[in-house]
Amino acid sequence: MSPSRGMAEPVGLAALLRMLRPHRGLVVGAVTLVITASVLGLAQPVLAGRIIDRVRTSEPIVGLVLTLTLLFVAQTLIDTAGRYLLECTGESVVRGLRQLLVRRLIRLQLPVLHTHRTGDLISRATGDTLALRDSVTRGLVEIAVGALTVTGAAALMVAIDPVLFLVVLGVFAVAALGVTVVLNRIREAAEQSRTAVGVLTADLERSLSAIRTIRIHQAERPETDRVLASVDAAFDAGVRGARLAATAQPAIQLAASGSFLLVLVVGGMRVASGDLQLGDLVAVLLYATYLVMPLGNLLEGLTTLKRAMGALQRVQEALDLPTESDDGTPGAIAAAVPGAPALAFAGVRFAYDGRPALRGVSFELARGSRTALVGTSGSGKSTILSLICRFYEPTSGTISYLGHDAAALTRDQCRQLVSLVEQSAPVLHGTIRENLCMGRPSDAAEMDRVLRQVNLHDWVETLPDGVDTQVGEHGAQLSGGERQRLAIARALLTRPALLLLDEPTSSLDAENGRTVMDGLRRLHGDGVTVLIVAHRLSTVRDADHILVVDDGEVVAAGSHHELVHTSEHYRLLLGTQITDDKHTDFSGVQK
Repeated sequence: MSPSRGMAEPVGLAALLRMLRPHRGLVVGAVTLVITASVLGLAQPVLAGRIIDRVRTSEPIVGLVLTLTLLFVAQTLIDTAGRYLLECTGESVVRGLRQLLVRRLIRLQLPVLHTHRTGDLISRATGDTLALRDSVTRGLVEIAVGALTVTGAAALMVAIDPVLFLVVLGVFAVAALGVTVVLNRIREAAEQSRTAVGVLTADLERSLSAIRTIRIHQAERPETDRVLASVDAAFDAGVRGARLAATAQPAIQLAASGSFLLVLVVGGMRVASGDLQLGDLVAVLLYATYLVMPLGNLLEGLTTLKRAMGALQRVQEALDLPTESDDGTPGAIAAAVPGAPALAFAGVRFAYDGRPALRGVSFELARGSRTALVGTSGSGKSTILSLICRFYEPTSGTISYLGHDAAALTRDQCRQLVSLVEQSAPVLHGTIRENLCMGRPSDAAEMDRVLRQVNLHDWVETLPDGVDTQVGEHGAQLSGGERQRLAIARALLTRPALLLLDEPTSSLDAENGRTVMDGLRRLHGDGVTVLIVAHRLSTVRDADHILVVDDGEVVAAGSHHELVHTSEHYRLLLGTQITDDKHTDFSGVQK
């Protein structure tokens, strides 16, 4: 799904200026230097004209030539320094925007992330911010400097000869009419181009992240065609923008050439008639030439600014996406209320986009207990885990941790009490150590403890770099079982009060599965409460308590022995959903 459009109000120049406010010192310094260089450039045609007049009258010119040379060198050095400061300012703006976007995107609400394509969000933090850098380094400054230079050159031309100035003004006025029409369409074209690039990034990310699935299904060609279609769409959008920009630039160039020729003809006639000095004609010709670059820069600045408005619109839309309300600073860990359960659901209801997922779920987990959560696919098991982790908030009802209502705790306080091992066991690019200690640095002894618990210690010892071994993109250098055990070890390292496990042994063979479960049993001594979504009979039977979920409700609860005799639904699960380690048919348990 493409990101929603129209989420942010259309941005204008004021929004861009607000973005520059933290960097105003650098911007003012850079603009001052560039303007100073432009002023020095404006003085040079006057000196050139005076030199020509003195040559005609055989007056000394050494002083004027030396002054002209110094002005030229000074202009070059000052302009170089100003441009360098502008580039630094642009990079600083990009860094600030990316920092803001990263902080925002990392804390987006999960429902928002699920409805926006990851690649497009990444594109907003990379390509769109680069477009905004160009607006700083070439857009606003070129407009300001170009406008000043054009104004200065025009004023000096009026002072020298108003007739020639009117000739130049008439030619440029005709060109400006056409350019104005084009500029009004450049922003829309630029935004379409940036959006097309975002779709391309998202499509490519989609294909690369599922490359094994694509290849095993021999889907390389259709996937390639899909991405290439996005490439073509980005190309078409870029060409539309380039066509508009290309239309505007020659108009200024033709105006400059035409004005130069007219000034040469009209000015030559006025020199011949004695109404104008030759030196003044040379100065006006130079100013007419000088108008070409400033006007070109002015046009480029306006074009860049229009493109930047399109990029800023997309950045602003990303910044306006809703995030989790906490500020990310963990509060004090909540102390357990004496006698309170580790976790309690009371009449909890939840719906995804109006579709009920939980219908008044109530249960309690005693501290230090091990509870199995069983049910058919779509019964609500994963939703319960998501609510415990506060990825979502219940529609109604209450959730309590150690006797504290979740509403009285921040998300970070709740998550300090909880660790989750997802069924997919995500492993991030980096080292084993970085994956183990994610967000919570630990010493070697602690890492050694959890690696032994999940039967990974001896394997890690055989690796050339030990815990500093790279695991590859998404853990591609590890087997499925190694990824799952590493994810379990990462959860155990935090010593959580409540450990959530979604099919913790689904990718493990029987031996490693038993090793992991033995390690989980030892957590009783640490006071850790364990909630396991399980399908293996050995895992379910070993639990202290079992919750049976169906269609968003807890339909039965008790031990394995109790439920076999009292719950028909549980007996059905034993025959259809719950299997032993050898995949034996358990339908006979129903009898």
